[in-house]
Amino acid sequence: MNGFKIFIVDDNELYAKASQHHLSLNPDNEVESFSTGKDCINNLYTKPNMIFLDYSLPDMSGIEVLRKIKQSYPETPVVIVSGQEDVSTAVELLKEGAYDYIVKDENAHERMWKSTNNIRENFMLRDEIDKLREEVDHKYDFSNIKGNSLALKKVYKLIEKASQTNITVSITGETGTGKELVAKAIHYNNKNKQKRPLVAVNIAAIPRDLLESELFGHEKGAFTGASNRRIGKFEEAIGGTIFLDEIGEMDLNLQAKLLRVLQEKEVTRIGSNTPVKVNARVLVATHKTLAEEVKAGRFREDLYYRLLGLPIELPPLRDRGNDIVVLAKHFIDDFASENDMGKLHITADAQKKLLNYDWPGNVRELKAVVELASVLCDDGKITDMDINFNSTNNGLSELMSKELTLKGYNIKIIQHFLDKYERNVVDVAKKLDIGKSTIYRMVKNNELEI
Repeated sequence: MNGFKIFIVDDNELYAKASQHHLSLNPDNEVESFSTGKDCINNLYTKPNMIFLDYSLPDMSGIEVLRKIKQSYPETPVVIVSGQEDVSTAVELLKEGAYDYIVKDENAHERMWKSTNNIRENFMLRDEIDKLREEVDHKYDFSNIKGNSLALKKVYKLIEKASQTNITVSITGETGTGKELVAKAIHYNNKNKQKRPLVAVNIAAIPRDLLESELFGHEKGAFTGASNRRIGKFEEAIGGTIFLDEIGEMDLNLQAKLLRVLQEKEVTRIGSNTPVKVNARVLVATHKTLAEEVKAGRFREDLYYRLLGLPIELPPLRDRGNDIVVLAKHFIDDFASENDMGKLHITADAQKKLLNYDWPGNVRELKAVVELASVLCDDGKITDMDINFNSTNNGLSELMSKELTLKGYNIKIIQHFLDKYERNVVDVAKKLDIGKSTIYRMVKNNELEI
């Protein structure tokens, strides 16, 4: 924060000047003094950060001034400074909303200094919390999920509905489509967002033998290496939201325990017989099709229905049309701003190249591609030559973007395998399950090269 404004209200001119001098030793403090309660009240519009108020003033009593301050600016801390060491008076003033009560003795200025520092620290913490809340609200509001396609508008509506209640939400979609971003948007747009923690767990990133402890916690000595009690993620999320990402990777044994937690709304730490009540909202995400996992016997049917709740399926980037360009420009602007690169422009040819690509890595891949292009471009202009695809699916993506006839695709595919297997017609015929004569005929017709 910038200057910290302090009012000193005291009709003893020498004492006021001494107090002002002492507090002004911190150059960040802006100290003003007033000799009457009326002068103080008339200047409250300048919004002091705190006020030192003498209890005995010539025009008003300290408690009258305190009440008027609290009536107009209830959040402003007021410290009473008095020559009387009267406990009952101090208690009454504290009940009226005074922050502290300081007796005018040899330690008064030191106590004033400490009160100022404490209040200043509280203001700094409050400012930091407010900034974080603003950042979170901005980062995870719906507008941060970029795009105007019909497919995405359907997702917006479902996110809004999910944010109005605490229903379980299952988020599905290919890797890189933004499932975690949707989970955060649902959580942070909930009506109780400022009081509720969000605890995210990536099931796929935690070894199976540690996942139970991670989710449900353990007691000291529960197993080798358990040197202390550990609170699990479900307990951390009490009153808030637990987001179980890649839920399809959970093994069947732990699925049974998770089902019990969801049904009973309680967890039992490993090594304990005492259940702990938990009331966290549950959001789950997976790139797998859980219904198919159920049919294959890899996911419990009862848990599947327990988690299904409100399903939100995220469309792959290739089905979002011009959203590709919208997202690309957003990522380019962010990257340029973070790296002080000035304004970058993406040409029509570059945009066309992005639109013709299949995006197997979805939004995550797009971000990587345009950030690299931002580095490679010259003169602040991203051209199609700056767009480079490094996906393992790149060959297929470019092939499909050409929109050939079926015969044209067949020629391209066969030629690809001829190149890969060093023009070995017999091997290629076996790989593609076609006759050698078919390949030789296409060579004779100048459709293939060997």
